Parts: sequence; structure tokens; C-alpha cells
Amino acid sequence: MITIKDVAKLANVSEGTVDRVLHNRGGVSLKTEKLIKEILKKHNYTVNPIARALSIKNKFSLYTLMPNHDKTNLFWKSPLLGVLKASQEVRAYGVEVTNYTFDQFKPSSYLNEFKTLIKSKPHAVLIAPTFIKETKEIVNELEKLDIPYAFLNIDLEGFKNILFVGQNSYAAGYVAGKLMHLSCPDQSSILVIQTRLNINNYYAFSKRIEGFNDYFTKNDIKVNIINLNFDNLKDLKEVGKNLNSLLKKEKSIKGVFVPSSRISIIVNCIDEPLMNNLNLIGFDNTEPNIKCLQENKVSFLISQKPFDQGYESIHLMTDFLIKNKTPIKKIYSPIDILTKENVIYNERDKSMFESDSI
Repeated sequence: MITIKDVAKLANVSEGTVDRVLHNRGGVSLKTEKLIKEILKKHNYTVNPIARALSIKNKFSLYTLMPNHDKTNLFWKSPLLGVLKASQEVRAYGVEVTNYTFDQFKPSSYLNEFKTLIKSKPHAVLIAPTFIKETKEIVNELEKLDIPYAFLNIDLEGFKNILFVGQNSYAAGYVAGKLMHLSCPDQSSILVIQTRLNINNYYAFSKRIEGFNDYFTKNDIKVNIINLNFDNLKDLKEVGKNLNSLLKKEKSIKGVFVPSSRISIIVNCIDEPLMNNLNLIGFDNTEPNIKCLQENKVSFLISQKPFDQGYESIHLMTDFLIKNKTPIKKIYSPIDILTKENVIYNERDKSMFESDSI
């Protein structure tokens, strides 16, 4: 492999001149710069990112802003684990990752955490843009400070993010519609359960519901879709009362669609005798959801590889920072259909990392 010393000899310049061209430091004539770049291209020279980070003695700060997780909201544990694994790896390149989390039900928490984060003057920010209105405010500040940013998991349109990593929510909802159609008998009613009052503020959920409904509309399938909204799931006794009352009243309901990671909570609110004739479809392979799948209480889960989303985002942002490599604008995660039989083979990287971390 050709070295900087070899390039310097071929171009009849000093090694320092070659180094200035490699790291865009200026101070080199256009003629000499062109010659050096031609030699580099001819010999397929690539900069070792570790060597580059050491040579320029630069440290990059990459900050993340994601929802926190707890026992009733486990989804965001997986992207965080992916971020943590990647953070260990990119530290060798001079990239230090710092994580901030917020309450996913409180826009004020989202905004306040960002205000704390931005005081540290990061080189780049990875955001899970949960709230649209507040994201606009955050993005305006980042753009004013000329700080590049990427979106994780939630693909908001109309912004200048350099990257999005996550699932195509509309397509995932469309797949869920098809699965529901294949699972339920003709003339069935389908119950769609929203677990947040202002669904339009949660873009991914909204797009999943849109895709789900469009499957039936675009394929001219007549189906009675019933929507049920819960502001929150704190009072599960009340949730169960309302849910079971509806299921007893509307006996034509054969399918239940939950466009979030909280289907296990819904399952545990349904009286067992009513479960026998229901096909339930939800999202994400959290431990409680997997348990429901394995116990045949849920027909299908749609996974979006959340661990991989966090992991890949950090590596792509690192490439952007240390190599000036512009990433592909949208990196879509798989739309994995999980069943009782295949769920144990999903997210092996996450399981291995969790084991190593204990």
C-alpha cells in the first residue's frame, strides 16, 4: 500500500504538503494540489480514519436526543443499546458520544433537554424528532449555529437533516393491513387502538395508521374500521373496562391493530374469553410483546431493527464528521414480520451486546 512518504516522492513535494492536501488545510498551490490528488487516486489511497483522527488531534462531539424508557415503554431501550455499542467503537476515531433522554409524553421535556444539550456546542446531533412543533424550534437553532443533525426512527419531512435512519412507517402500516386482511374472515370489523390522544404529533404512528387504512382502500376491500383512543395507559382498569365493553358490544371485531410498541399492555387488558376470536397485530419486539407472541396472544409483530438503527446512525454520523462523507439521505430499516416461530432469531446483535454489558 502506498504511503504519504511515497506520494511525496512521486509529487516531488514534502510529506507535510501531502498531509495538508489530505486534510484540506490549504496553503498548497492548485497545480500541486491537483498533482497530489491524481497520484492519490491512481494508487487508490484512502485515509486511515484512526490515523487521521490522531494526526489532526481533533475530537468530535456527537450528541443524541432520544426518549427515555421504562417498564411500560421499552422500545427506546433497543436504539439506546445500539448507540452505546457504536459509541464504544467510534471513540477510537476521536468521536465522543453523549446521550440525552427526554419524557416521550412531554414536549417540554424534549425542548428542555435540547436546551441543556446545545450549551455544550456539539459538532453534530442525532435526534428522535418525537414532537413536530418542538422539532421545528430545535432545528431552527441547530441551523442557525450551523450544526449538522440527523433523524432517528421518525422520518419528518421538510427539514434539512443530513440523514434519516429508521423504518418507512407508511409501508409498515400497509404491511400490517395486508396481514390483518389475510388473518381475519370476510365482513370482519377491525379495531385500531391509539394510545396517545394527539396522534398527529407522533408522526410514525400517524403514518402507520395511514398505511394500514390505505391497504384496504387501494385494494377496494370493504372493512369496518373502528377507532378507539386512550389518552394514556396509566389507569389500566379503566382501559380494560372500556375495551372489553366495546368488544362485547361489537361482536364483528375480529382484528385489533395497535400501531405502537404497547400491544402487550392492550393484550393484558382484554378478558381471556374474548381473546379466542381475535387476531392482534402490533409493533416491536420488546420483551413483553415477544412473550405475548410466544403465548399465541398476538398473531404478528412488525419489527424495525431498533438496535441496528441506533448502531448504524452513530457510525454514519462518525463517517460524516471524520471523513466528510455525506451519507445516503434515507436509510430504511427492514419491515420484519415476526411470528412465534421466528422471533428468537431476531435482534441477535442486541442480545449479544446486552450479555457482554452485564
